[in-house]
Amino acid sequence: MVIGERPVTEEPRLAVRRPSSSLWSRRSLLIVLLPVLAAVLTGVAVLAVSGNILLPFERVVTLEGKMASKRDFFEDEEVQRLLLKHHIRVHITSSGSREVAIGDVASYDFVFPSGQPAGDLITSQRAAKNQYVKVHRPFVSPIVLATYREYAETLRAAGIATPQHASGKGRPLYYVLDMRKFLTTIDEKKRWNDIGIQNLGITNANRILAQGPDVCGSNSAGTYLALVAFTWHGEKDEVPDTDTEADDRARAIKHLLEQGLPAADVFRTYLSPEGKGIAPVVVAYEHQYLTYQVQYQAESKELDSQRVLLYPDSQFVTQPQFISLTREGERLGELITRDPELRQRAMELGFRILDPSGEVAGDQLSRFLRQRHIPVPSMEGDNTRSSMPRLRFLERMISIVGDCPAAGTSAGTSPGLPE
Repeated sequence: MVIGERPVTEEPRLAVRRPSSSLWSRRSLLIVLLPVLAAVLTGVAVLAVSGNILLPFERVVTLEGKMASKRDFFEDEEVQRLLLKHHIRVHITSSGSREVAIGDVASYDFVFPSGQPAGDLITSQRAAKNQYVKVHRPFVSPIVLATYREYAETLRAAGIATPQHASGKGRPLYYVLDMRKFLTTIDEKKRWNDIGIQNLGITNANRILAQGPDVCGSNSAGTYLALVAFTWHGEKDEVPDTDTEADDRARAIKHLLEQGLPAADVFRTYLSPEGKGIAPVVVAYEHQYLTYQVQYQAESKELDSQRVLLYPDSQFVTQPQFISLTREGERLGELITRDPELRQRAMELGFRILDPSGEVAGDQLSRFLRQRHIPVPSMEGDNTRSSMPRLRFLERMISIVGDCPAAGTSAGTSPGLPE
Protein backbone atom coordinates (compact mmCIF):
# COMPACT_ATOMS: atom_id res chain seq x y z
CA MET A 1 0.00 0.00 0.00
CA VAL A 2 1.22 3.52 -0.84
CA ILE A 3 0.35 6.20 1.79
CA GLY A 4 -1.39 9.24 0.44
CA GLU A 5 -2.55 7.59 -2.70
CA ARG A 6 -5.97 6.11 -3.38
CA PRO A 7 -5.90 2.44 -4.10
CA VAL A 8 -6.50 1.59 -7.70
CA THR A 9 -9.21 -1.03 -8.19
CA GLU A 10 -9.05 -2.88 -11.47
CA GLU A 11 -12.42 -3.11 -13.27
CA PRO A 12 -13.50 -6.69 -14.05
CA ARG A 13 -13.21 -7.60 -17.68
CA LEU A 14 -16.07 -9.49 -19.32
CA ALA A 15 -15.41 -11.81 -22.19
CA VAL A 16 -18.16 -11.65 -24.78
CA ARG A 17 -18.57 -14.88 -26.74
CA ARG A 18 -19.71 -14.76 -30.32
CA PRO A 19 -22.95 -16.68 -30.99
CA SER A 20 -22.39 -20.31 -31.91
CA SER A 21 -22.95 -20.95 -35.57
CA SER A 22 -22.33 -24.65 -35.69
CA LEU A 23 -23.06 -25.77 -39.22
CA TRP A 24 -23.41 -29.33 -37.99
CA SER A 25 -26.22 -28.44 -35.53
CA ARG A 26 -28.24 -26.74 -38.25
CA ARG A 27 -27.68 -29.57 -40.64
CA SER A 28 -28.78 -32.13 -38.03
CA LEU A 29 -31.95 -30.17 -37.38
CA LEU A 30 -32.75 -30.03 -41.08
CA ILE A 31 -32.08 -33.75 -41.50
CA VAL A 32 -34.66 -34.47 -38.81
CA LEU A 33 -37.30 -31.90 -39.76
CA LEU A 34 -37.31 -32.03 -43.56
CA PRO A 35 -38.50 -35.68 -43.90
CA VAL A 36 -41.20 -35.03 -41.30
CA LEU A 37 -42.36 -31.92 -43.15
CA ALA A 38 -42.31 -33.79 -46.46
CA ALA A 39 -44.39 -36.61 -44.99
CA VAL A 40 -46.94 -34.14 -43.62
CA LEU A 41 -47.22 -32.33 -46.95
CA THR A 42 -47.52 -35.61 -48.85
CA GLY A 43 -50.25 -36.79 -46.50
CA VAL A 44 -52.15 -33.54 -46.93
CA ALA A 45 -51.82 -33.79 -50.70
CA VAL A 46 -53.07 -37.39 -50.75
CA LEU A 47 -56.04 -36.53 -48.57
CA ALA A 48 -56.84 -33.51 -50.71
CA VAL A 49 -56.73 -35.52 -53.96
CA SER A 50 -58.88 -38.30 -52.47
CA GLY A 51 -61.41 -35.86 -51.07
CA ASN A 52 -60.59 -36.90 -47.50
CA ILE A 53 -58.79 -33.73 -46.36
CA LEU A 54 -60.99 -33.39 -43.27
CA LEU A 55 -61.05 -37.12 -42.51
CA PRO A 56 -58.53 -37.02 -39.62
CA PHE A 57 -60.81 -34.53 -37.85
CA GLU A 58 -64.10 -36.35 -38.40
CA ARG A 59 -65.51 -39.46 -36.78
CA VAL A 60 -65.19 -42.61 -38.89
CA VAL A 61 -67.79 -45.28 -38.15
CA THR A 62 -66.82 -48.95 -38.44
CA LEU A 63 -69.74 -51.12 -39.52
CA GLU A 64 -69.87 -54.86 -38.98
CA GLY A 65 -71.07 -57.00 -41.89
CA LYS A 66 -71.42 -60.69 -42.62
CA MET A 67 -71.41 -62.15 -46.14
CA ALA A 68 -69.94 -64.64 -48.58
CA SER A 69 -68.81 -63.90 -52.16
CA LYS A 70 -69.94 -60.25 -52.09
CA ARG A 71 -67.12 -59.53 -49.65
CA ASP A 72 -65.06 -59.05 -52.84
CA PHE A 73 -66.79 -55.69 -53.21
CA PHE A 74 -66.00 -54.42 -49.72
CA GLU A 75 -62.46 -55.79 -49.71
CA ASP A 76 -61.63 -53.79 -52.83
CA GLU A 77 -59.21 -50.95 -51.98
CA GLU A 78 -61.01 -48.44 -54.18
CA VAL A 79 -64.35 -49.21 -52.50
CA GLN A 80 -62.72 -48.77 -49.11
CA ARG A 81 -61.33 -45.39 -50.20
CA LEU A 82 -64.72 -44.24 -51.47
CA LEU A 83 -66.43 -45.30 -48.26
CA LEU A 84 -63.87 -43.36 -46.21
CA LYS A 85 -65.03 -40.22 -48.01
CA HIS A 86 -68.35 -40.89 -46.30
CA HIS A 87 -66.59 -41.64 -42.98
CA ILE A 88 -67.35 -45.35 -43.09
CA ARG A 89 -65.14 -48.37 -42.63
CA VAL A 90 -66.47 -51.89 -43.04
CA HIS A 91 -65.30 -54.97 -41.16
CA ILE A 92 -66.34 -58.23 -42.81
CA THR A 93 -66.99 -61.63 -41.27
CA SER A 94 -66.85 -64.18 -44.05
CA SER A 95 -69.58 -66.80 -44.10
CA GLY A 96 -71.64 -68.75 -46.61
CA SER A 97 -74.89 -67.03 -47.56
CA ARG A 98 -77.12 -69.69 -46.04
CA GLU A 99 -74.98 -69.70 -42.91
CA VAL A 100 -75.61 -65.98 -42.74
CA ALA A 101 -79.34 -66.62 -42.97
CA ILE A 102 -79.58 -69.33 -40.33
CA GLY A 103 -76.98 -67.90 -37.93
CA ASP A 104 -77.15 -65.22 -35.26
CA VAL A 105 -76.83 -61.75 -36.85
CA ALA A 106 -77.67 -59.66 -33.78
CA SER A 107 -74.17 -58.15 -33.54
CA TYR A 108 -74.04 -56.96 -37.17
CA ASP A 109 -75.04 -53.72 -38.86
CA PHE A 110 -75.79 -55.48 -42.13
CA VAL A 111 -75.62 -58.79 -43.93
CA PHE A 112 -75.22 -59.34 -47.67
CA PRO A 113 -76.35 -62.80 -48.76
CA SER A 114 -75.67 -63.59 -52.39
CA GLY A 115 -79.20 -64.51 -53.40
CA GLN A 116 -82.86 -64.03 -52.68
CA PRO A 117 -83.58 -67.30 -50.81
CA ALA A 118 -81.06 -66.54 -48.07
CA GLY A 119 -82.20 -62.91 -48.00
CA ASP A 120 -85.83 -63.95 -47.63
CA LEU A 121 -84.92 -66.14 -44.67
CA ILE A 122 -83.41 -63.20 -42.83
CA THR A 123 -86.11 -60.65 -43.62
CA SER A 124 -88.96 -63.03 -42.75
CA GLN A 125 -87.37 -63.99 -39.44
CA ARG A 126 -86.67 -60.38 -38.43
CA ALA A 127 -90.10 -59.20 -39.53
CA ALA A 128 -91.67 -61.89 -37.37
CA LYS A 129 -89.74 -60.52 -34.38
CA ASN A 130 -90.50 -56.89 -35.28
CA GLN A 131 -86.76 -56.15 -35.65
CA TYR A 132 -85.21 -53.45 -37.82
CA VAL A 133 -84.65 -54.56 -41.41
CA LYS A 134 -84.30 -52.75 -44.76
CA VAL A 135 -83.44 -54.33 -48.11
CA HIS A 136 -81.44 -52.94 -51.05
CA ARG A 137 -80.65 -54.66 -54.35
CA PRO A 138 -77.64 -52.82 -55.81
CA PHE A 139 -76.42 -55.34 -58.40
CA VAL A 140 -76.72 -58.90 -59.72
CA SER A 141 -74.43 -61.64 -61.01
CA PRO A 142 -75.53 -64.85 -62.72
CA ILE A 143 -74.45 -68.36 -61.76
CA VAL A 144 -71.90 -69.86 -64.16
CA LEU A 145 -69.65 -72.90 -64.34
CA ALA A 146 -65.98 -71.97 -64.50
CA THR A 147 -63.68 -74.41 -66.26
CA TYR A 148 -60.55 -74.73 -68.41
CA ARG A 149 -60.27 -74.66 -72.17
CA GLU A 150 -59.50 -78.37 -72.58
CA TYR A 151 -62.63 -79.31 -70.66
CA ALA A 152 -64.84 -76.80 -72.48
CA GLU A 153 -63.57 -78.00 -75.86
CA THR A 154 -64.13 -81.61 -74.84
CA LEU A 155 -67.73 -80.76 -73.97
CA ARG A 156 -67.98 -78.93 -77.29
CA ALA A 157 -66.73 -81.97 -79.23
CA ALA A 158 -69.28 -84.12 -77.38
CA GLY A 159 -72.12 -81.80 -78.40
CA ILE A 160 -72.70 -80.60 -74.83
CA ALA A 161 -71.37 -77.02 -75.14
CA THR A 162 -71.23 -74.45 -77.92
CA PRO A 163 -69.25 -71.17 -78.09
CA GLN A 164 -71.13 -67.96 -77.44
CA HIS A 165 -71.16 -65.74 -80.51
CA ALA A 166 -70.45 -62.78 -78.21
CA SER A 167 -67.06 -64.28 -77.32
CA GLY A 168 -65.42 -62.42 -80.19
CA LYS A 169 -62.74 -63.53 -82.61
CA GLY A 170 -60.20 -66.20 -81.80
CA ARG A 171 -60.61 -68.78 -79.11
CA PRO A 172 -63.86 -68.23 -77.20
CA LEU A 173 -63.92 -67.43 -73.51
CA TYR A 174 -67.64 -68.16 -73.11
CA TYR A 175 -69.71 -71.23 -73.96
CA VAL A 176 -73.38 -72.11 -73.67
CA LEU A 177 -73.83 -75.38 -71.77
CA ASP A 178 -76.68 -77.74 -72.60
CA MET A 179 -77.63 -78.49 -69.01
CA ARG A 180 -79.77 -81.51 -69.83
CA LYS A 181 -76.96 -83.21 -71.76
CA PHE A 182 -74.42 -82.26 -69.11
CA LEU A 183 -76.54 -83.77 -66.33
CA THR A 184 -77.14 -86.88 -68.43
CA THR A 185 -73.39 -87.54 -68.62
CA ILE A 186 -73.25 -87.21 -64.82
CA ASP A 187 -76.25 -89.52 -64.41
CA GLU A 188 -74.56 -92.10 -66.64
CA LYS A 189 -71.42 -91.83 -64.48
CA LYS A 190 -69.25 -90.98 -67.44
CA ARG A 191 -65.67 -89.94 -66.93
CA TRP A 192 -63.73 -87.25 -68.74
CA ASN A 193 -61.70 -89.90 -70.57
CA ASP A 194 -64.98 -91.43 -71.78
CA ILE A 195 -65.85 -88.28 -73.76
CA GLY A 196 -62.37 -87.68 -75.18
CA ILE A 197 -60.44 -85.34 -72.88
CA GLN A 198 -57.26 -87.17 -73.93
CA ASN A 199 -57.69 -85.73 -77.42
CA LEU A 200 -56.78 -82.35 -75.91
CA GLY A 201 -53.49 -83.61 -74.49
CA ILE A 202 -54.51 -84.51 -70.93
CA THR A 203 -56.15 -87.46 -69.23
CA ASN A 204 -58.67 -87.50 -66.40
CA ALA A 205 -60.28 -90.69 -65.21
CA ASN A 206 -62.51 -88.85 -62.71
CA ARG A 207 -66.26 -88.64 -63.13
CA ILE A 208 -67.75 -85.60 -64.85
CA LEU A 209 -69.11 -83.31 -62.13
CA ALA A 210 -69.46 -79.64 -61.28
CA GLN A 211 -67.75 -78.95 -57.96
CA GLY A 212 -69.79 -76.65 -55.75
CA PRO A 213 -69.46 -75.24 -52.26
CA ASP A 214 -71.22 -76.88 -49.36
CA VAL A 215 -74.92 -76.58 -50.17
CA CYS A 216 -75.73 -76.30 -46.46
CA GLY A 217 -73.98 -72.92 -46.31
CA SER A 218 -73.72 -71.42 -49.78
CA ASN A 219 -76.20 -69.50 -51.91
CA SER A 220 -74.40 -70.41 -55.14
CA ALA A 221 -74.67 -74.11 -54.30
CA GLY A 222 -78.35 -73.72 -53.36
CA THR A 223 -79.03 -71.87 -56.62
CA TYR A 224 -77.21 -74.50 -58.64
CA LEU A 225 -79.24 -77.18 -56.84
CA ALA A 226 -82.45 -75.44 -57.91
CA LEU A 227 -81.14 -75.15 -61.48
CA VAL A 228 -80.32 -78.86 -61.58
CA ALA A 229 -83.74 -79.77 -60.14
CA PHE A 230 -85.49 -77.55 -62.68
CA THR A 231 -83.54 -79.03 -65.61
CA TRP A 232 -83.73 -82.65 -64.49
CA HIS A 233 -87.46 -82.52 -63.87
CA GLY A 234 -87.85 -81.74 -67.56
CA GLU A 235 -91.02 -79.65 -67.47
CA LYS A 236 -90.58 -75.93 -68.01
CA ASP A 237 -91.87 -73.42 -65.50
CA GLU A 238 -92.74 -76.14 -63.04
CA VAL A 239 -91.41 -76.01 -59.50
CA PRO A 240 -92.39 -78.12 -56.48
CA ASP A 241 -95.67 -77.09 -54.89
CA THR A 242 -95.76 -79.45 -51.94
CA ASP A 243 -93.38 -80.81 -49.35
CA THR A 244 -93.63 -84.24 -50.95
CA GLU A 245 -92.72 -82.93 -54.40
CA ALA A 246 -89.75 -81.02 -52.99
CA ASP A 247 -88.52 -84.10 -51.14
CA ASP A 248 -88.91 -86.34 -54.20
CA ARG A 249 -87.03 -83.96 -56.47
CA ALA A 250 -84.21 -83.54 -53.98
CA ARG A 251 -83.72 -87.31 -53.77
CA ALA A 252 -83.86 -87.55 -57.57
CA ILE A 253 -80.97 -85.11 -58.09
CA LYS A 254 -78.76 -85.81 -55.10
CA HIS A 255 -76.40 -88.01 -57.15
CA LEU A 256 -75.96 -85.22 -59.72
CA LEU A 257 -74.41 -82.80 -57.27
CA GLU A 258 -70.87 -82.77 -55.94
CA GLN A 259 -70.03 -80.55 -53.02
CA GLY A 260 -67.71 -80.17 -50.09
CA LEU A 261 -65.40 -77.17 -50.41
CA PRO A 262 -66.19 -74.12 -48.27
CA ALA A 263 -67.84 -71.37 -50.30
CA ALA A 264 -64.83 -69.06 -50.00
CA ASP A 265 -62.45 -71.68 -51.39
CA VAL A 266 -64.11 -72.91 -54.59
CA PHE A 267 -63.18 -70.04 -56.90
CA ARG A 268 -59.78 -69.60 -55.28
CA THR A 269 -59.14 -73.27 -55.97
CA TYR A 270 -60.12 -72.70 -59.60
CA LEU A 271 -57.58 -69.87 -59.89
CA SER A 272 -54.79 -71.86 -58.26
CA PRO A 273 -52.21 -73.79 -60.32
CA GLU A 274 -53.62 -77.03 -58.90
CA GLY A 275 -57.21 -76.17 -59.79
CA LYS A 276 -57.33 -78.07 -63.07
CA GLY A 277 -56.56 -81.32 -61.29
CA ILE A 278 -58.65 -80.74 -58.15
CA ALA A 279 -61.89 -79.38 -59.60
CA PRO A 280 -61.93 -78.85 -63.38
CA VAL A 281 -65.52 -77.48 -63.32
CA VAL A 282 -66.72 -75.28 -60.44
CA VAL A 283 -69.89 -73.37 -59.60
CA ALA A 284 -69.14 -69.62 -59.49
CA TYR A 285 -70.54 -66.15 -60.08
CA GLU A 286 -69.93 -64.27 -63.30
CA HIS A 287 -68.46 -61.23 -61.51
CA GLN A 288 -65.69 -63.35 -59.96
CA TYR A 289 -64.46 -64.43 -63.37
CA LEU A 290 -64.77 -61.00 -65.01
CA THR A 291 -62.88 -59.33 -62.16
CA TYR A 292 -60.14 -61.91 -62.51
CA GLN A 293 -59.80 -61.34 -66.28
CA VAL A 294 -59.72 -57.54 -65.86
CA GLN A 295 -56.93 -57.84 -63.29
CA TYR A 296 -55.07 -60.40 -65.39
CA GLN A 297 -55.29 -58.16 -68.45
CA ALA A 298 -54.07 -55.13 -66.48
CA GLU A 299 -51.04 -57.01 -65.17
CA SER A 300 -50.03 -59.12 -68.19
CA LYS A 301 -51.54 -57.14 -71.11
CA GLU A 302 -53.30 -60.29 -72.32
CA LEU A 303 -56.21 -62.54 -71.40
CA ASP A 304 -56.02 -65.79 -69.51
CA SER A 305 -57.32 -67.81 -72.44
CA GLN A 306 -57.02 -71.11 -70.56
CA ARG A 307 -59.78 -70.27 -68.07
CA VAL A 308 -63.26 -70.03 -69.58
CA LEU A 309 -66.94 -69.92 -68.57
CA LEU A 310 -69.88 -72.21 -69.24
CA TYR A 311 -73.25 -70.42 -69.18
CA PRO A 312 -76.09 -72.91 -68.47
CA ASP A 313 -78.76 -72.69 -71.16
CA SER A 314 -81.34 -72.39 -68.39
CA GLN A 315 -80.38 -69.65 -65.98
CA PHE A 316 -81.12 -68.13 -62.63
CA VAL A 317 -79.93 -64.57 -62.16
CA THR A 318 -79.12 -64.40 -58.48
CA GLN A 319 -80.28 -61.30 -56.65
CA PRO A 320 -77.90 -60.29 -53.86
CA GLN A 321 -79.72 -58.51 -51.07
CA PHE A 322 -77.99 -55.95 -48.90
CA ILE A 323 -79.99 -56.19 -45.68
CA SER A 324 -79.60 -53.37 -43.16
CA LEU A 325 -79.99 -54.44 -39.55
CA THR A 326 -79.30 -51.00 -38.03
CA ARG A 327 -79.82 -47.41 -39.14
CA GLU A 328 -76.11 -46.97 -39.76
CA GLY A 329 -76.22 -50.10 -41.91
CA GLU A 330 -79.11 -48.53 -43.80
CA ARG A 331 -76.93 -45.51 -44.62
CA LEU A 332 -74.35 -47.85 -46.15
CA GLY A 333 -77.07 -49.61 -48.14
CA GLU A 334 -78.22 -46.30 -49.57
CA LEU A 335 -74.67 -45.41 -50.55
CA ILE A 336 -73.84 -48.59 -52.47
CA THR A 337 -77.21 -48.45 -54.22
CA ARG A 338 -77.23 -44.77 -55.20
CA ASP A 339 -73.73 -43.26 -54.99
CA PRO A 340 -72.43 -42.88 -58.59
CA GLU A 341 -68.81 -43.64 -57.70
CA LEU A 342 -69.66 -46.78 -55.76
CA ARG A 343 -72.02 -47.95 -58.51
CA GLN A 344 -69.29 -47.38 -61.07
CA ARG A 345 -66.82 -49.38 -59.00
CA ALA A 346 -69.30 -52.26 -58.59
CA MET A 347 -69.59 -52.41 -62.37
CA GLU A 348 -65.78 -52.39 -62.70
CA LEU A 349 -65.73 -55.41 -60.37
CA GLY A 350 -67.90 -57.36 -62.83
CA PHE A 351 -71.35 -56.84 -61.33
CA ARG A 352 -74.39 -55.91 -63.42
CA ILE A 353 -75.64 -52.88 -61.56
CA LEU A 354 -79.38 -52.28 -61.19
CA ASP A 355 -81.42 -49.14 -61.71
CA PRO A 356 -84.05 -48.04 -59.14
CA SER A 357 -86.69 -50.25 -60.78
CA GLY A 358 -84.56 -53.34 -60.23
CA GLU A 359 -83.61 -53.78 -63.90
CA VAL A 360 -80.05 -54.08 -65.17
CA ALA A 361 -78.90 -50.51 -65.86
CA GLY A 362 -78.04 -50.29 -69.54
CA ASP A 363 -74.85 -51.66 -71.05
CA GLN A 364 -72.23 -50.03 -68.80
CA LEU A 365 -70.56 -53.38 -68.12
CA SER A 366 -70.30 -54.11 -71.84
CA ARG A 367 -68.65 -50.75 -72.51
CA PHE A 368 -66.26 -51.19 -69.60
CA LEU A 369 -65.19 -54.67 -70.76
CA ARG A 370 -64.61 -53.48 -74.33
CA GLN A 371 -62.46 -50.62 -73.03
CA ARG A 372 -60.36 -53.17 -71.16
CA HIS A 373 -60.19 -55.45 -74.23
CA ILE A 374 -62.20 -58.18 -72.52
CA PRO A 375 -64.72 -60.06 -74.70
CA VAL A 376 -68.30 -59.31 -73.64
CA PRO A 377 -70.43 -62.29 -72.61
CA SER A 378 -73.93 -62.39 -73.99
CA MET A 379 -76.12 -60.30 -71.70
CA GLU A 380 -79.32 -61.39 -73.38
CA GLY A 381 -80.29 -64.41 -75.33
CA ASP A 382 -82.77 -67.19 -75.75
CA ASN A 383 -81.79 -68.83 -72.50
CA THR A 384 -84.69 -70.14 -70.45
CA ARG A 385 -85.25 -68.21 -67.24
CA SER A 386 -85.63 -70.94 -64.64
CA SER A 387 -88.00 -70.50 -61.75
CA MET A 388 -86.68 -70.72 -58.19
CA PRO A 389 -88.71 -72.90 -55.83
CA ARG A 390 -90.47 -71.05 -53.06
CA LEU A 391 -88.41 -70.67 -49.94
CA ARG A 392 -90.01 -73.43 -47.92
CA PHE A 393 -89.49 -76.03 -50.66
CA LEU A 394 -85.97 -74.95 -51.54
CA GLU A 395 -85.02 -75.34 -47.88
CA ARG A 396 -86.41 -78.86 -47.82
CA MET A 397 -84.41 -79.75 -50.93
CA ILE A 398 -81.20 -78.29 -49.50
CA SER A 399 -81.63 -80.21 -46.26
CA ILE A 400 -82.04 -83.52 -48.13
CA VAL A 401 -79.25 -83.04 -50.69
CA GLY A 402 -76.79 -81.69 -48.15
CA ASP A 403 -77.85 -83.89 -45.20
CA CYS A 404 -78.20 -80.71 -43.16
CA PRO A 405 -81.04 -79.31 -41.02
CA ALA A 406 -83.48 -77.02 -42.76
CA ALA A 407 -83.28 -73.43 -41.63
CA GLY A 408 -84.67 -72.80 -38.17
CA THR A 409 -85.16 -76.49 -37.43
CA SER A 410 -83.48 -79.47 -36.03
CA ALA A 411 -82.70 -82.29 -38.41
CA GLY A 412 -85.72 -84.13 -39.69
CA THR A 413 -88.38 -81.62 -38.77
CA SER A 414 -90.44 -79.49 -41.08
CA PRO A 415 -89.21 -75.92 -41.49
CA GLY A 416 -91.55 -73.29 -40.21
CA LEU A 417 -90.89 -70.93 -43.08
CA PRO A 418 -93.13 -68.78 -45.21
CA GLU A 419 -93.95 -70.25 -48.58
